[in-house]
Amino acid sequence: MEIKFENIVLRDMLESDIEDYVRWWTTETEWSKTDAPWENEDSDEETERASWREYYESVKGLPEDVCRWKFEIEVNGRHIGWVSSYMIDEKWEWIAVRSIKEGQTVYRAVGIDICEPDTWGNGIGTNALRAFIHYYLENGVDELYTQTWSGNVRMIRCAEKLGFVECSRNIGNREVDGQKYDGLTFRLERIFFQKNALENKRKKEIAFFC
Repeated sequence: MEIKFENIVLRDMLESDIEDYVRWWTTETEWSKTDAPWENEDSDEETERASWREYYESVKGLPEDVCRWKFEIEVNGRHIGWVSSYMIDEKWEWIAVRSIKEGQTVYRAVGIDICEPDTWGNGIGTNALRAFIHYYLENGVDELYTQTWSGNVRMIRCAEKLGFVECSRNIGNREVDGQKYDGLTFRLERIFFQKNALENKRKKEIAFFC
């Protein structure tokens, strides 16, 4: 499956992506310092290659009508990261899909990782997440969230630009390099998101005719 939006492509994983993941999780790990640095663990190429090979085999060939929880991000033919989603409960805590009980209230949270530093700060991440949000809204997901920590300034700005509004703050529950940070949960204001998307479309149409 492939979704084209602005200057980016969201697509299913390719076998060639495996080696990118090996790099990102063993040697070129700068991106992980803002993702969830409290979870970082040393790994080796053999372990990562086997793990991502197994993952690739589990997702390749998915039918088009199966709702994706993850897409790879490609820009000008270059694989630079991914967007993904997971489930959270009414306390905004991660919950495994297999652990969800009948009738339990759960929500979908979205996230993004851009692993190539030379592509940071130019709107690629915002466009990728915007396309991912469109995908879920078009597939019947009415309520979306995103989560980060108070030290991840780029992600906070991205979330706010797209129309996410802070709905929960867990004071001091994240520690990075000996300093305490807050865990943040944001809820998407769907009307703002759709209005913003419409305004951007009109701006592009006006620019085209000028």
